[in-house]
Amino acid sequence: MSRFSTPRLLAQGMLRTFTKPQYSTRSAPQWARLFSQSPVVRADNPPPPPPQSSASMDSLARSFVGNLVDPSKSNSSSGNLGEDMGIDPLAEDLEQEPYHFHIYSHKHNTHVTVTKPNRDALISLSCGNLGFKHSGRKHYDSAYQLGAYVIDKMHQKGLTKKIHKLEVILRGFGAGREAVVKVLMGNEGKALRDKIVKVSDSTRIKFGGTRSKKPRRLG
Repeated sequence: MSRFSTPRLLAQGMLRTFTKPQYSTRSAPQWARLFSQSPVVRADNPPPPPPQSSASMDSLARSFVGNLVDPSKSNSSSGNLGEDMGIDPLAEDLEQEPYHFHIYSHKHNTHVTVTKPNRDALISLSCGNLGFKHSGRKHYDSAYQLGAYVIDKMHQKGLTKKIHKLEVILRGFGAGREAVVKVLMGNEGKALRDKIVKVSDSTRIKFGGTRSKKPRRLG
């Protein structure tokens, strides 16, 4: 062995000590290595979803809001939500709120108003519209003629065939209250009597509040 080969052997031994660890590493068991190489992922620890950029999130939000504002732009098969849910529109129309027949009678006059289910007025008349003046508007006969005239108007407009449900709403305790009810129960109200589903009283009753006016004394 020459003197030039000895330093090379020493240098190789020094490099070997730096590249290899001096302690023995404990290898992982075989089942752990096989599990780490398997493509199957456990269900209780799913991989995290890929991160989405802020621009894609903004586009998703805008599309969602656009579908809420304009349902025709959604990806649903039909534009009618009721048909998608299996609701019959005709049956839903029959189940809506009934028409209303308001009778407001006080000691001076009687008012009769027929309204749609959304409270839009169709006919609104009082005894004054029939030609009764001053104290003649408060009597039983004038209110009876008013009820018959309103029902005749409903026949002329075709409302008796259009109305499926009718609710009678009474208010006040004047003489016209009983008169208009008699019209509905007589021959004039025969077309509407079977369609009445509810009779209610909406007379306003005072609870507390300001002091009442002094009662009038006669005689």
